[in-house]
Amino acid sequence: MGFSQSLSGVNAASSQLDTIGNNIANSQTVGFKSSSVQFADIFANSQGLGTRVAGTLQNFGTGSLETTGRGLDLAIAGDGFFQFTQNEQLAYSRNGQLSMSADGYFENAQGARLTDQQGEPLQVTQFSQGAQATGTDTGVQAEFNLNAEAETITDAFDQNDSDTYNYVTNAGTVYDALGVGHQLSLYYTKTGDNTWNANAVMEGEVVGTSTGMTFDSSSGALTGGGVITANADTATLGTGAAPMDFEINLEDNTQYGQEFELRSFAQDGYTSGTFVGVEITENGEVLANYSNGNSEEVGIVGVANFRNPEGLEPQGDNLWAATQESGAALLGQAGTGQLGSLESGTVEASNVDLTQELVDMIIAQRNFQANNNAIQTQSDILETVTNLR
Repeated sequence: MGFSQSLSGVNAASSQLDTIGNNIANSQTVGFKSSSVQFADIFANSQGLGTRVAGTLQNFGTGSLETTGRGLDLAIAGDGFFQFTQNEQLAYSRNGQLSMSADGYFENAQGARLTDQQGEPLQVTQFSQGAQATGTDTGVQAEFNLNAEAETITDAFDQNDSDTYNYVTNAGTVYDALGVGHQLSLYYTKTGDNTWNANAVMEGEVVGTSTGMTFDSSSGALTGGGVITANADTATLGTGAAPMDFEINLEDNTQYGQEFELRSFAQDGYTSGTFVGVEITENGEVLANYSNGNSEEVGIVGVANFRNPEGLEPQGDNLWAATQESGAALLGQAGTGQLGSLESGTVEASNVDLTQELVDMIIAQRNFQANNNAIQTQSDILETVTNLR
C-alpha cells in the first residue's frame, strides 16, 4: 500500500512541476495567464491511498500594461477578451498584438481575425476617399469679433479699395467638387451704429454678400443678417468643377470694443485622400485615417466576457475556447457594462509572478524528492524483511 501512496505523490509533484515549468516558460508571453495545480486526497474504507491531481486552475488576474507605441497593439484595461475567428471557429485572447492584412482585416500572428461587437470580422474596405465640396453638409462656420469703435463707411464696397471696408481676413480654404482648394476672404464694412455689411470673395470675385448685419447694443451679440449665401460659378473656380453653392454662417460673430479677431473657421469640404492608418479609441471605435486629414469610423472592436472565465479551455497560441463550464460569450462594446476599456499602443504582459513560481518550484521539487525517498525507504525495508526470511 505504501508504494502506491508515495507513487501518487511523485506523480502529483511531477504534474505540479510541469505546470510551474509552463508558467515560467511563458513569463514573457503577451496576454498569458498562469495556472496552478489543485490536489485532492484519496481515501477508501477510511484508509488514505495517497493524492491525485484534482484539476488545473487558471489565474485570469490582469497582467501589467506595457506601452509599445505601436498603434495596432491593444490591451484591455479591465475584464474581457478579444474575440477572434479562424476557420469558422471562435476563440478568445488577451493578446491584442495585431497587424492588418492586405485586404484590410485585423489579424493576430496566427492569422485569426479580430471581430466587431456583432461577431463579424473587422475590415477596412475603403482605402481612398473622394473629394467633397464645401456646402455638402454644414457649409462654412466662421466666428469673428468686429470692433465696435470702427469708423462708419458709406462708400460702395470695392475689394480693391481699402477705404471701402474696415477689415479683411483670409478666413480659410474651401473646396470645389473636384477637391481643389480655394481661399475664402471675408470683408467687413461698418455702415452705421451696430450695423455691418459682409462680402465673401473667392478667386477675386464676390460670391456672396450679407447686408445689414445687426448687433445688439447691450450685449454685442449678432441679431440679424448672420448668413451669407455664396455662389461660385464654374468660370470663377477655373478648375472645370461644378458651381459651388454653400452658406457661410456668421451667427456667432460679436461686436465688442476690441480689435478685429478671427476666433474660429470650419468648413465641411475636403480634397481626396488615401488611407494612411487606423486609430482605435478606448471605446473600441476603429477610425480609418486618410491623407486629407479626415477620419472615418469603420467598425467597433468587440470585447467578450464570460460568467466563469476559469472554465475556458486553453487552445495554445494565446487563445481560449468557450466551454459549458465558461458559459457562452457575452459580446459588447469596450467600456460598457462589465467590459474593460481599450488602450492602444499597449500590450498586457504575462501575469506570471516569476519569484513565486521559483519558490513553488523548490517546494514541488522537495515534495517529489520526499515521495521518491519514501519509495526508496520502503523498498529497502522490504528487501531487509525478505532477507530475514
